[in-house]
Amino acid sequence: MIPSVLPTYTRAPLTFVKGEGSWMIEADGRRFLDLGAGIAVNVLGHANPILVEALTAQAGKLWHVSNLYNISEQQALADKLVDNTFADTVFFTNSGTEACELAVKMARKYWYDKGQPEKVEIIGFDGAFHGRSSAGIAAAGGKKLTKGFGPLLPGFKHLTWGDIASVNDAINDETAAVIIEPVQGEGGIRPIADDDLRELAHICKENNVLLILDEVQCGVGRTGKLFAHEWAGITPDIMMVAKGIGGGFPLGAVLASEEAASGMTAGTHGSTYGGNPLACAVGCAVMDTVATPEFIADVNRKAGLFRQKLEGLVASYPDLFEEVRGTGLMLGLKCYAPNTDVVNAAYDAELITVPAADNVVRILPPLNITDDEISEAVSRLDNAAAQVAANKD
Repeated sequence: MIPSVLPTYTRAPLTFVKGEGSWMIEADGRRFLDLGAGIAVNVLGHANPILVEALTAQAGKLWHVSNLYNISEQQALADKLVDNTFADTVFFTNSGTEACELAVKMARKYWYDKGQPEKVEIIGFDGAFHGRSSAGIAAAGGKKLTKGFGPLLPGFKHLTWGDIASVNDAINDETAAVIIEPVQGEGGIRPIADDDLRELAHICKENNVLLILDEVQCGVGRTGKLFAHEWAGITPDIMMVAKGIGGGFPLGAVLASEEAASGMTAGTHGSTYGGNPLACAVGCAVMDTVATPEFIADVNRKAGLFRQKLEGLVASYPDLFEEVRGTGLMLGLKCYAPNTDVVNAAYDAELITVPAADNVVRILPPLNITDDEISEAVSRLDNAAAQVAANKD
């Protein structure tokens, strides 16, 4: 008999009932140190008092109002995002998947309104993840995401990750945009080199093609900049955001330049819940905390400490681990042993990590994790590695 919750997830036998900062408490009372943060969502940890206060205050005033009316909290968050990024305008969604849908529509509508309706093709890269909607799986490609779901949404082309030179050859008269994650998350914590991202931005500009960045997982301070593309000093036309922007409350957004968004006029897109007062009140509190020089500087300091300790772990277990990947507090352990063995051993050590493609274990802690918690996390990873090594022998 099928369970009441559709069994589309492979779930660990854990039930968490409470969270406190970087910790989660299981129903049996065990305390797990969280290096997953809900897959890069809880940027300020669990039950953060700043976010709790923002949500509670808003809940006492207004939960929901239709987008047929002005929403002051939505306007406030849009202003904060515009003030801190390349963007001129923002549309709020409930998730990264919804952000992908709009980004695709926006790029195609732009060219339609320019009198070039044939420009609908979007170039992406293998190993990508852009959500699980029809547009998202078509944009990412790959059999794991697309198998069994019938004909894919047309108009997407996929190139080899890292082969930026191939983009020039792939662009044709039907190319509307290129979509890329500055750091692939699900694909195995694979950052694109700054020089390559700069070259991609140059190719798009020279060929009159829009550049869409997917910063759903790598954005909102995760890499040690507010958004990862800032390391390369480039400016996209459209950017997808979600996960960390709500600090755990469902919230996403599409940020765009005025030019790229010019086709999205009244009636071309909408959302019942997107940009609701509760989500945007929390999003404002996240931005007020994360988008400060002091906070970002501390992320970079802690990232250096964490990486140094992880490098030592890799050196101690050369038969289990190949390398440390990533940037900021978006890190990965590339494994020789099956990554699921490491993740499961970490559970036994009361530590949460996240598997990814390319046999990588993702390390995505809350951005406000403490130095002592970093040391404790690596100690628990060491215990997990020792268990995997012992089982291997």
